[in-house]
Amino acid sequence: MDVFVLFISGLFMIAGIIGSFLPILPGPIMSGLGFLVLYFFNLYNFNLLILILIFATAIIITILDFFVPVVAAKKFGSSKYGLTGTSVGLIIGIFIPIPGGILLGPFLGAMIGEFFNKSKSVKAFKSAFGSLFGLLASGFIKFLYSVFCFGFFIRICIEQIKI
Repeated sequence: MDVFVLFISGLFMIAGIIGSFLPILPGPIMSGLGFLVLYFFNLYNFNLLILILIFATAIIITILDFFVPVVAAKKFGSSKYGLTGTSVGLIIGIFIPIPGGILLGPFLGAMIGEFFNKSKSVKAFKSAFGSLFGLLASGFIKFLYSVFCFGFFIRICIEQIKI
């Protein structure tokens, strides 16, 4: 039974890492679900407070994932039109089935928004680059969190083998 529980938890951990890059899966939340499986089957002795901290961190990172590209675009000089374009592009990019739609959506959204603001192409490109930078930064944060969770999971597996 322990091997099966570790396997299911491991699948959630791997889905967490993959979810750092795919917008369909909420990476940090998937990693948290892996710990939830371990908690409910008492496979590792950690208390409820640790589980709450894991999920609180995952939720905060997931929420920040939607705001970081917009904040980065603003730091790179985006106007309200560019920020709106970034947000709309982020939402549309999630649903576009082409590879890289999640990256292309905010980038093009910021550029189009800046062109509606009658900004010069240099400012539009700078704003679009800011939104792309923010999206990559938030993806990197999700990836680091998921890898940390996976490392903690590996530690739990090693402890289970020793017993």
